[in-house]
Amino acid sequence: MNAVMTPTAERPLLEVEQLRQSFKVPGGVVSAVADVSFDVRRGETLGLVGESGCGKSTLARSLVHLPGPTAGSVRFDGEETVGASPRRMRKVLRRMQMIFQDPISALNPRRRVKDVIAEGLAIRGVSVAETRRRVEQVMREVGLDPERMGERRPGEFSGGQCQRIAIARAMVLEPELLICDEPVSALDVSVQAQVLNVLEDMRSTRNLAMLFIAHDLSVVRNVSDRVAVMYLGRIVEMGDADEVYRAPAHPYTRALVDSVPDPDPRAPIRDTRLSGELPSPLDPPSGCRFRTRCPMAQPRCAVEEPELGPVSETNGDARTVACHFPLVGAAHDDTATEGASR
Repeated sequence: MNAVMTPTAERPLLEVEQLRQSFKVPGGVVSAVADVSFDVRRGETLGLVGESGCGKSTLARSLVHLPGPTAGSVRFDGEETVGASPRRMRKVLRRMQMIFQDPISALNPRRRVKDVIAEGLAIRGVSVAETRRRVEQVMREVGLDPERMGERRPGEFSGGQCQRIAIARAMVLEPELLICDEPVSALDVSVQAQVLNVLEDMRSTRNLAMLFIAHDLSVVRNVSDRVAVMYLGRIVEMGDADEVYRAPAHPYTRALVDSVPDPDPRAPIRDTRLSGELPSPLDPPSGCRFRTRCPMAQPRCAVEEPELGPVSETNGDARTVACHFPLVGAAHDDTATEGASR
C-alpha cells in the first residue's frame, strides 16, 4: 500500500500495512499473520475469506489489540494505533467495535441484557437517561423488544437472538467501523439471513464500514463490496467481489470458488479437492506458501515468494494477486500442469 497520506476526504477509514502477528509456542514461533496490507473505506464492506486456521480471526483481534500486532501499522482515520497508549486506544475503540464468532460465550451470562448492551456507555460516563434511550433504540433496530427482553439474561435467548444482542452492544457506541468475526457461522441458515439483514440495515442507515470475516463464500459475496482471500497468514488475492468470484486470479481462490455448491442439478460435477494438507504455520513452505498444494506450481514458486501486485497491467483490472502465474487470461479449464517443486 502507498504510505503517502491522501486528503482526508479520500483517505480510507482503516489502513493496515505489513501487519504481523506472531506467538511463541513450544517448538518455535508461529507466524499467524504475515505482512498483511489492506484498507477499508467509509461505508464499505470488505469480506475476508479463507480456510479455518488461515489467520482471519487472529488478524481481526490484532486490529483491536487483543493482543496488539507484533509489527506493522494500523491507522484508523489517519491515526496510528500500533504503539498507542491504553488511554488513546480506548478512545479509538469507541469508533471501532467487534462482533465475536460465538455470540453466547461473548455475553456475560450473569447480567441483564440491557446492562450488557449499556456497558460501553457506562464506561464512557454517559448519563442514565441517555443510556436508557440509546439502549432501547438500538434494541429495536436489531429486532429486540426492550420491554420484554431487557430484563432477561443471555442464557434465555437463542443463538440468533444472542447475536442480535452482540450487534446491539457494539452499535450502541455508534462506531464507524464494525469488525464481524464469523458472525453467522454458528447460526441456522434462516437465522443467518435475518442477522445479515440487520447488519445491512445498520450499514446503510449509518454509513458503517465493515470488515466481514467468514468461510462461507456465498455469504461473503452477498454482503461485500470487495473481497480479500487469505491463505496461511497472507492475503493472496483482493479485489471487487464480483470480479474475484467471476474470474479468480489465484489458484487457491479458484479452488474456493469452485467448492461452492451449484444449485443447478444439471451442472457438471467439479473436482474441487486441493492436494495435500494445510501446512503448519510453524514451518511454512519456502517461497509461495500455497505451492505444496497448487496444481500450477513451478520451480520458481519454491524459491521466490510472490508479492501482492496488480493482476494485469493492461486490462484495467483493479484486483491484486500474490502469484507468479495468475490465472487471468488463462482458459480456466481443469487441466493445469502439475508443478515440479513440491
